[in-house]
Amino acid sequence: MHLDGSVAAIVTGGASGLGEATARALAGTGVRVTLFDVDVSHGQTVAAQIGGLFMPVDVTADASVERGLAAARAAFGQERILVNCAGILAAARTVRRDPDSDAVDSFPMTLFERVLQVNLAGTFRCLTRCAAGMVLNAPNSDGERGVIINTGSIAALEGQAGQAAYAASKAGVVGLTLPVARDLAADGIRINAILPGVFETPMIAAASDKLRGALAASVPFPNRLGRPGEFARLVLEVCRNVYLNGATIRLDGAVRLTAH
Repeated sequence: MHLDGSVAAIVTGGASGLGEATARALAGTGVRVTLFDVDVSHGQTVAAQIGGLFMPVDVTADASVERGLAAARAAFGQERILVNCAGILAAARTVRRDPDSDAVDSFPMTLFERVLQVNLAGTFRCLTRCAAGMVLNAPNSDGERGVIINTGSIAALEGQAGQAAYAASKAGVVGLTLPVARDLAADGIRINAILPGVFETPMIAAASDKLRGALAASVPFPNRLGRPGEFARLVLEVCRNVYLNGATIRLDGAVRLTAH
């Protein structure tokens, strides 16, 4: 897909991290970008800086997503690009045993369900509603009507201890990519998933310096954390390369997560 001012895009989780970098990169090509996020302050700031639109959207709620889409389409027209970056991280063991007693706690189901609602159901909720609008787009010279990019994680393939909920949610994102690509093929809509490794995001920024250093040291090359701009540049290439469809792409410096 050619990226210019004739194209409208939606980026969920666009107020920070990978989503913010993606929104900035798309806007830099001329694309008209709408950011969906629950962080109103940062979202409005980023949107103002890139000449885009911010909408406070909770991806777990149908009505919230519908309001966001209506506003985005009123401002910029029907989107041709959706990048799903909204997500949360939760770490907890499947069971936690108190070493000083016989007490055992199981993984809180409210937390498990919340992670799946945001990361997996939220991703699908946005993509199916965007696709419903994209099918009405006039095809471009390559027959394309839209491009959808989902954000998975390498944890989907090699989740660490304590990542059961997060890994399951991201594995779901990976699992739906190919069947949805096949569902939408006849309508000229492509869908791919990017699986980032350990990146410099607000999630990682909250970790201790020791943990951050250990994560960076675990990456074979380049021997550092990933930069959000590197994720964003891959998003641009996925958008532009019409033959890239139904793919799951690791972006991780060749790191492989260990058990702990």
